[in-house]
Amino acid sequence: MSAITDLPFRTVCEEFGAGLTITEFLSAHALIARDQKTHDKLTPSREGRPFGVQIFGRQIEPMIEGARMAVESGAALVDINMGCPAKRVIAGECGAALMREPDLAQRIVRAIRSAVPAPIPVTVKHRTGVDQQEDYDIFAGFAAVQIEAGAEALIVHARNAWLQGLSPKQNREIPPLKYDWVYRLKQDFPDQQIVVNGGIKTLDTCLEHLQRVDGVMLGREPYNNPYLLHDVDQVVFGCRRSAAPGRSEMLRRFYPYIEQQLELGTPLMRVARHLLGLFNGEPNARRWRRYLSENACRRAAGMEVLYRAEQLLDD
Repeated sequence: MSAITDLPFRTVCEEFGAGLTITEFLSAHALIARDQKTHDKLTPSREGRPFGVQIFGRQIEPMIEGARMAVESGAALVDINMGCPAKRVIAGECGAALMREPDLAQRIVRAIRSAVPAPIPVTVKHRTGVDQQEDYDIFAGFAAVQIEAGAEALIVHARNAWLQGLSPKQNREIPPLKYDWVYRLKQDFPDQQIVVNGGIKTLDTCLEHLQRVDGVMLGREPYNNPYLLHDVDQVVFGCRRSAAPGRSEMLRRFYPYIEQQLELGTPLMRVARHLLGLFNGEPNARRWRRYLSENACRRAAGMEVLYRAEQLLDD
């Protein structure tokens, strides 16, 4: 998720229960140009914690080099973005635009698969189609060529990407969800890892999808409600545990990381913005969000802002 899945957000997700996080999509050209802002996004949140790197582009050599840089940074997975409908990405004929060029997309996957050492998986994230295309066979044909090229998993955002007329936000909401197409794809390619993405808001819904596909990718919902992740191990993987930690306890567990970031000069808001939804649905959640939004952005803001915001929850 561009401008969202930064290092602090990945750390929030991991601390709250996510087993594997993936960077926001990174330009292969920016990586090989050593753009500092882009290169910093390759940083793992903690030593030894697995994370994936998603890259985008259309020229094979830069994509190969970008994938190699991802592996050198410690990536446990390299994902190729072929689903983003953002104007700046589509203008370069990257992202979802590659779905109109399945042969080029296949060559990119094959080249990256050859360059990335096993057992690190290479995956492809794409849509069910582009614009108002409503042909399952075209969608399945695109998937087939990526599988043939060596993609270990296909992560399917179960909507079409409309490349004209819709903003990225509208592309997440207006094109109808087609989970049935993703299920059918799994039936047609039973030996292939198929992961579904898009519009998934609860762990119960995740369980329903997992009856039909191999995995579920969550994006916006953990940003809006990071506490959702604390139950993943128990609900999805059946791990037994004692009483679940409350939201305030989860927050306090995260304080040492925030203190560390402040000592490094990271502005408080860069981390705190990912915690705005932590108390969604709880009493005084609006007070929490409002106080953080108004005060964490101040230049000298420190831990006292979080302490006061937490107090407001009990007032």
